[in-house]
Amino acid sequence: MKFRAVIKHSQDWWIGWLVDLPGVNAQERTKDELLESLRIGAEDMLAMEIPFEPEAQMMMVEVAEPQWSEPTESGKEGRP
Repeated sequence: MKFRAVIKHSQDWWIGWLVDLPGVNAQERTKDELLESLRIGAEDMLAMEIPFEPEAQMMMVEVAEPQWSEPTESGKEGRP
């Protein structure tokens, strides 16, 4: 699975969050450490059991890839 991450360097820290998984965010000293922390946060979030009422149903919803994620003429992914 892939999730969109917004990351930026701010003073001595790298900070970021996953757009598609609200609540998954991190702050680390290096970009690699930040990406690893976001990956771990996503795994933890997805492994969490979600309680719901017995008459409720859990469903999956498929959504088409957004146009901005398609490669541009230069071969690079588009920017949101």
